[in-house]
Amino acid sequence: MQSTAFDKLRSQIERLKQLATQFDKGNLFAKNRYMQAQPSLFDKAVFSTKSMKLADYVIEIEDELNSLPPAEHRHAYQYALERIALQVEAVFNVIKSTPVWAKENKYSFKPKTKPQVYKQAVKKIMQSSHELYDELKQNHEFERRLVLMIEERKLKLEAANTQQAAEINKEILALHARLGRCRKAISATEDKIQQVEKQQLR
Repeated sequence: MQSTAFDKLRSQIERLKQLATQFDKGNLFAKNRYMQAQPSLFDKAVFSTKSMKLADYVIEIEDELNSLPPAEHRHAYQYALERIALQVEAVFNVIKSTPVWAKENKYSFKPKTKPQVYKQAVKKIMQSSHELYDELKQNHEFERRLVLMIEERKLKLEAANTQQAAEINKEILALHARLGRCRKAISATEDKIQQVEKQQLR
């Protein structure tokens, strides 16, 4: 089952790589002043890459796939696969919106009336708020799983010999590091939600 999920994911990533390259050739973001002002296409909780090229994010996904934990470490392996699946979905979502970007670029210099601008701004804020809450939910789920994985390792530690204990302790340290990053991402997302909600109250 794990092998099937892995193979499916690898196949998706291969397809994604081709689509991302095609998308980048369109230079859709290069024509969009708002996007050009952004440091990266995705939140740092999803990708560490900072680029305006989708192909660069696919490279990060490939690196993640190539550095998966051993399948024997079931929870860590499953967590990593799910994270990669989320990254794949995030890139696919950008590619799916190609017609939207193309249309937006086409009309980007068309004058807009104030009511239109206001409606679009409100819609954007609302959409941003929903996306942030989804992101927060995902991060809390990652946090919960990491805590469970740490507790599982601690239980194993009690019955481990010296060599096993050293290995388990390494895993616990690595999981704590990931948990720390996850909690930072949660705090960052909560801050963003507060900022968006303040804008809504104005």
